[in-house]
Amino acid sequence: MMPNVVRGDRMAGLVNYLVGPGRANEHTEPHLVAGDDALMAWYDDNELNADAARQIARHLDRPKKAFDTEVNGGHVWHCSLSIRAEEGTLSDEQWNAIATDFISEMDFDDAEGTKAPARWVAVRHGLSKNGNDHIHIAVNLIREDGTKANIHNDFSRAQKACRALEVKHGLEQLESQRTKRATRGHKPGEIEADAIRTARAKYERSRKQNQEAKPAWTALEPAERDALVAAERAASQPRYELARTVRACATASESEAEFVRRMRQSGVILRPRFAEGTQDVVTGYSVAKRPENGERPIWYGGQRLGNDLSLPRLRAEWPDTPIGASEAAAEWNAARRGRRIVSPGRETTMPSLAQYAKMNAALGDLSEKLRAVPLDDFDTWSRVARGTAGAFASWSKATESTPGPLADTADVLSRSAQTRQAPVRPKPSGIASLGGAAALLAVAVRGGKGAAAQAAMIRQLATLAKSVYDASKAAGEARQAAAIRDAERDNLRGVHERLEQLSVKMPAATIDPEVEALRASLNPGQAPAQEIGSPLPNRIETARQIQPTRAPEQTGPER
Repeated sequence: MMPNVVRGDRMAGLVNYLVGPGRANEHTEPHLVAGDDALMAWYDDNELNADAARQIARHLDRPKKAFDTEVNGGHVWHCSLSIRAEEGTLSDEQWNAIATDFISEMDFDDAEGTKAPARWVAVRHGLSKNGNDHIHIAVNLIREDGTKANIHNDFSRAQKACRALEVKHGLEQLESQRTKRATRGHKPGEIEADAIRTARAKYERSRKQNQEAKPAWTALEPAERDALVAAERAASQPRYELARTVRACATASESEAEFVRRMRQSGVILRPRFAEGTQDVVTGYSVAKRPENGERPIWYGGQRLGNDLSLPRLRAEWPDTPIGASEAAAEWNAARRGRRIVSPGRETTMPSLAQYAKMNAALGDLSEKLRAVPLDDFDTWSRVARGTAGAFASWSKATESTPGPLADTADVLSRSAQTRQAPVRPKPSGIASLGGAAALLAVAVRGGKGAAAQAAMIRQLATLAKSVYDASKAAGEARQAAAIRDAERDNLRGVHERLEQLSVKMPAATIDPEVEALRASLNPGQAPAQEIGSPLPNRIETARQIQPTRAPEQTGPER
């Protein structure tokens, strides 16, 4: 059960909204399921209307008008409690018990006669647009004797209250509480604002360039505007895309300096955050999509993208040396000033097929070693999930022109990588092979070779994903385990099936001897194959080719 707490100072406006039609006419049959004794005696479970809303608001607001006590942030405390659509719906009696217990847990009641109670009400008005059963609780923070209810740390207290009520009322328990996961969300308002801004800019640019007799954006019919915004909203989710890019670059990098170079190579813009008064002590970073059409970039700090993507978390995976810190500071400063990359590294080199074979063997060894890791070792499994997600993210960035099955698999696994606190246990032996796999897959489309190696690598990565699934299942993370299972079934198997469909018979004379040698090393005892295909669908094969970064003497200032 999830609480969502907001505060304000307009009780009448809140109650009118709760009994009204809603923003998208989603409110149906609004009625009370719980509240103070007077309200429940007057209204019971009758359907509410505007007149009833005004009377309820007046009743709730009376202590405020009588005592005129000031509450910082407003005296109206509003919290919605919702359960997932998959949990079905609860009865009014169940919601009554939950709401009453929640008010008690938050210490808004009379505390068994030791305090004056706060006036409150719980309204139910049907399912949300996402199909979630929920209620809204409105509380006047000014008690009936004029004193103020305690709202210190109320957001955290509401979360703790919900965890207790999940157990008491037999609801599905929040998995992240047991495993200390902390996956970042994406605020709907943020997506909406970005979609409106981009859709309007594209429309106006098209209208001016084509010199067509189209109406201005503000003159469009609302339905037409909504359609353009909806299309842009579906096509653009900047935080998810940026998080995938950062995770791919971080996993593939052996140092902080290489991470900065890979980020610049990926096409995003980034800026460091320096310690006050310094130009060589970087404490954090922000990234943004490169803006189009003269728009302003939207910046996201690393921790906003994901708890495993803050700079301190990333640094925990790289060597900490004075030389490395100096090289990283130089690259950060070059990025900040838009100058050329200082010292191009291995991100510019082409991997050999022998490296693919070696890396596949290393991944196989890692899978074997992980069999000895306890399934309740959350630190280790979060690292494995992070590395595996980074490898799939690297492959997606290199081969998928738009987010596809590899990107989706990376996103699913990344949820198992994000914990509230930084891992403290040492990395298991062999975990670095995941970074090496990400580095190879980051250049998967260069040169057109290595399809057989990539096909073998996806099998190894799928095995690691299965290990993360087992750990999630053992930890009681039913939803996350199901998501990983579905990603493997719907995404990775689909890539394999597509590989078989797209394999093309080639004359023996045209087969690269390196490829055949690699196939023999991966499949000992099998006859040489006469087919070479890509492990990815057509729409992924046609992705933009990533070009190596040129050496400093050949490049001009970065634009």
